[in-house]
Amino acid sequence: MPGRDEDPGALAVACATQVSRWEARQAIVRSVNLVRLGLTVRQLRRHLHWRQTDLARRASISQQAVSRLERGHAGRMSLDRIQRVLHALGADAEMVVRWRGGSLDRLLDERHATMLGQMAARLATDGWETLPEVSYSEFGERGSIDVLAWRLAERVLLIVEIKTELVSIEATLRKHDEKSRLAPTIATARIGHKAWRVGRLLVLPDTGATRRRIKNHALVLDRAYPLRGQAARDWLRGTRPDAAVSSTASISSGALILLPLTPGAGGGRGRVSPHRVRRPAACSSRDRSRRQARRET
Repeated sequence: MPGRDEDPGALAVACATQVSRWEARQAIVRSVNLVRLGLTVRQLRRHLHWRQTDLARRASISQQAVSRLERGHAGRMSLDRIQRVLHALGADAEMVVRWRGGSLDRLLDERHATMLGQMAARLATDGWETLPEVSYSEFGERGSIDVLAWRLAERVLLIVEIKTELVSIEATLRKHDEKSRLAPTIATARIGHKAWRVGRLLVLPDTGATRRRIKNHALVLDRAYPLRGQAARDWLRGTRPDAAVSSTASISSGALILLPLTPGAGGGRGRVSPHRVRRPAACSSRDRSRRQARRET
């Protein structure tokens, strides 16, 4: 029973909010294939030669909870407890969001596809031949090159990495290095020529957030991609053919350019993403009077 000073309506709203949050968490858990999750946990545990009590102790949960999880009865377990079990096993989980069939993939890839199209057109103007989204699988290393560009007469390859957001510097550098290292083998299979020299180009959106990120990690990015601005553009046009490539197939340096998210628009330090959602501006009293007059007529 609520106290005399408590508002029954406010108490009901608070209870409903707590219930809705709990239901939302449970809906996420139910969306996972719990039987497959349980089988995966069991196989990983057995592979490590652990008992259920061993796993429970490492994950700071009860043995009964591990048993329920392995039998596919994890519907009432919190995501935090499931994650602790997976981390104890040296595993992790990725949540997959589905929305209107394949529409979600197109929604997420829209910015990347826009930048890829702009970059491919710019390279073609500068005399490069290009192939977009070149997949590879070499010696257990798999991935996709955003744009594979080349100048056949100069035997120069350009490995273009396009990022709509610079989230992990380490992961970006590591993957770009992998693609550049495998590029001669990939190009020989795709284009049919050998003895390539390789350059790499990192393309980022021209926004204030990106510029701040580059500044914060200048020590690393300046060494990996020393060519910027006009120097990078000159190299792409061929006026500095050896600025970003080595005399062998290995990588000596690279270039970084910023690309406007809106085609034809200039960048700048104060520029923000065109996709940022802003709060609608407040209407003035004059605007409200006009709207009221239109409704009355």
